Amino acid sequence: MAEGAVEAPAESGGGGDPGAIEPERGVASIKLQYLTTKEHFHEFLEAKGQEKPSQETELDISGKLYLAPLTTCGNLPFRRVCKRFGADVTCGEMAVCINLLQGQTSEWALLKRHPCEDVFGVQLEGAFPDTMTKCAELLNRTIEVDFVDINVGCPIDLVYKKGGGCALMNRSAKFQQIVRGMNQVLDVPLTVKLRTGIHERMNLAHRLLPELRDWGAALVTLHGRSREQRYTKLADWRYIEQCVTAASPMPLFGNGDILSYEDANRAMQTGVAGIMIARGALLKPWLFTEIKEQRHWDISSSERLDILRDFAHYGLEHWGSDTQGVEKTRRFLLEWLSFLCRYVPVGLLERLPQRINERPPYYLGRDYLETLMASQKAADWIRISEMLLGPVPPNFVFLPKHKANAYK
Repeated sequence: MAEGAVEAPAESGGGGDPGAIEPERGVASIKLQYLTTKEHFHEFLEAKGQEKPSQETELDISGKLYLAPLTTCGNLPFRRVCKRFGADVTCGEMAVCINLLQGQTSEWALLKRHPCEDVFGVQLEGAFPDTMTKCAELLNRTIEVDFVDINVGCPIDLVYKKGGGCALMNRSAKFQQIVRGMNQVLDVPLTVKLRTGIHERMNLAHRLLPELRDWGAALVTLHGRSREQRYTKLADWRYIEQCVTAASPMPLFGNGDILSYEDANRAMQTGVAGIMIARGALLKPWLFTEIKEQRHWDISSSERLDILRDFAHYGLEHWGSDTQGVEKTRRFLLEWLSFLCRYVPVGLLERLPQRINERPPYYLGRDYLETLMASQKAADWIRISEMLLGPVPPNFVFLPKHKANAYK
């Protein structure tokens, strides 16, 4: 799980359907509308006059800007926003392999790809070689992706205590079986995302990287924090630099604390093949543009509201424009606003750039909307949502799900 990651709200309900696709090899049936099959994806591309993507066994994304798989906030509408601002590589939210094998429609919805996502992967979480390999085999037959990523970074107890996420770093035999097993059944590259280790000052990644290379991983992304750190303290880019050598010739992407083009430039100086951006994209999705154009963008509050308006439009398109779809879009918008409020406009800063671990002070913006967008109060986030999606239902309550805290 990437920075700012939390358990996702379900995108839809389950339930039986006689029109669902028949199960194959003991795999649960999936409602057709939730299964982005290769055939359907190709038909969509052909209708748009675009070519079918060719399956590659190597993943050449060096130097590309990679939007992290962000649970809850890294949904399809948000990824569309980031693509518009220059994200090169996108990845679906963490999907639990057992839930996929059981045919949970909300989990399958996490794998859906928008046609604008030209380099797209999905991320799987699981603790056991048999289920992870079965799931990889199922995905290989049914969905169109450019790579499959294994989550070895999720720090939350629910995942860790079952042996998944970060726990795999201490279960090298199972980890090896998972990587080798999945690699055997996939026609696309297999990648891995991990942290520095479980405990602070007890790094494990440098020892695992040569093994991952030998087991068949095409690329690894390293988040420069341990499980114990979660999102506190700064990411350790010196250690990431050491790990570049340990991983070579396998490409290593770095992840952690990138919120400006200067941060991105420093990260690239470590020798990483590229950078993954997580919370930085949640605070300001135009960060991808800033990095590519090497500038600070003093974006206005009206421009920022236009971005939110686009998200709302994409959300209604994705989740539906009925009452349920509107409220689902609102919930995901509010989750995102709980991060967006941490952004401090460039024109108000005495010193550039803003650092991701600096707590924004209370301040008055240059206009009412800029001040409203800086509010840390859920009531104000709800007010912004009402500008875009209309009044909230009676007795509406919102508490952000994320537990990430960059300020300790």
